[in-house]
Amino acid sequence: ALTQLLVSHNFNSFVARTNTCGELRSAHVGQEVTLYGWIQYQRHGLFLVLRDFQGLTQIILPQDEAHSHVRKLLSNAPVESVVRVTGIVSSRPPGQENPKMPTGDIEVKVETAEILNSCKKLPFEIKDFIKKSEALRMQYRYLDLRSFQLQYNLRLRSQIVMRMREYLCNLHGFVDVETPTLFKRTPGGAKEFLVPSREAGKFYSLPQSPQQFKQLLMVGGVDRYFQVARCYRDEGSRPDRQPEFTQIDIEMSFVDQAGIQRLIEGAVTTPFPSMTYEEALAGYGTDKPDTRFGMKIVDISDILRRSDVQFVQNALSYPRGTVKAICIPQGVRYLKNKDLDSFLFLQCSALGSLRLESADLLEAAGMMLRDPTAFHFLWVVDFPLFLPKEENPAELESAHHPFTAPHPADTNLLYSDPTKVRSQHYDLVLNGNEIGGGSIRIHNAEQQRFVLEKVLKEDSEVLSHLLEALEFGAPPHGGIALGKSLFLLGTSAV
Repeated sequence: ALTQLLVSHNFNSFVARTNTCGELRSAHVGQEVTLYGWIQYQRHGLFLVLRDFQGLTQIILPQDEAHSHVRKLLSNAPVESVVRVTGIVSSRPPGQENPKMPTGDIEVKVETAEILNSCKKLPFEIKDFIKKSEALRMQYRYLDLRSFQLQYNLRLRSQIVMRMREYLCNLHGFVDVETPTLFKRTPGGAKEFLVPSREAGKFYSLPQSPQQFKQLLMVGGVDRYFQVARCYRDEGSRPDRQPEFTQIDIEMSFVDQAGIQRLIEGAVTTPFPSMTYEEALAGYGTDKPDTRFGMKIVDISDILRRSDVQFVQNALSYPRGTVKAICIPQGVRYLKNKDLDSFLFLQCSALGSLRLESADLLEAAGMMLRDPTAFHFLWVVDFPLFLPKEENPAELESAHHPFTAPHPADTNLLYSDPTKVRSQHYDLVLNGNEIGGGSIRIHNAEQQRFVLEKVLKEDSEVLSHLLEALEFGAPPHGGIALGKSLFLLGTSAV
């Protein structure tokens, strides 16, 4: 896969090698080549396998006396030593071809060689199938990066960013603008990293996102902004979240929610289905549903109202009490009683987790539910604009950030009953993972001030720079941030 990803590039310009270790084929037979790379494998002074970022090439060591010094030099070199070899490309003897290697039809008979740097004893083997502890991989990350999987991930990510840049800037007229990484503390969102300045008692804050900067760019008439942005959030590390990460950041003037969605869908040439926040919670128990498989949550309250089962009647006796179920076709063939018993300890609010846990158990038992090669995109819309604070439910906080505009149909409720206001926020979900999120922004200064002061009880003076900017003819605008590219790479952790 890595060879296919890199096949159209010239990697031999400006350097001393003639070829990479992954590009030699039968068409090169008879040519003299110079290769640079790391010794991946050695065998009894007969041959070695040379590796670079693109692939592997088998190197045949000379057995004649005239080249004994070359044989001795390479035979004694430790694995992962960096070497230069020059030799003639030859076809492998009949029956010795390796169809699993792109270079498996050829070998290089070495004539001259040089050890550029020797390698000491390794903490682990540089092979994708060798299991290493996460701590050891992080300690020697520079060695871990030599693996083909990480080489592939880095280059695929680079191509994704390049294609997005071409799509946005060349095709749709976006302007790539760098925004500052030193800013002031502002309310809402995650905790921020503080950076001390040389002036005693004064600090900078690392921005959680370029949110305010890109809104100011819209006020400045930039119209279409794009950036591969570095973001910082002091929230601790998880497999799917790091304290610093990169997102593809986008903002447009004179756009609505549908326009942003069409822009993103155009990058992959297919429209995505859409689902409201309420539908996602009701049917999947989460606002990030994995739609690759069914097993939706269904309300069976009406069916069971005349049931004599006491615990069912107890549940239905509560205000808004319901009984919900997950239908698992042919599940009895795969799930054992002990598996079902474990579900009894899950709370009703964890039905979404129950659905995913059921899928895990079914797949562990041999039932195919989620195609790992499938990409199921979904827009989740109509989120609540505000949510009760966990520590004080009587107070409200922004469901996402305080700059999100209310749904046009709910604008009046903002001033009378803000708990019922839907937002113009939208999340892009892929296979149950949020890979992007954005919103239409508040572009009216008075409405923004009302949200900050009256609803969120925040000091609007901290955002006076933004409020003042909105008073100078700010256009309607909205955007999105696409991040967590690890899911596009098919990995489970950063």
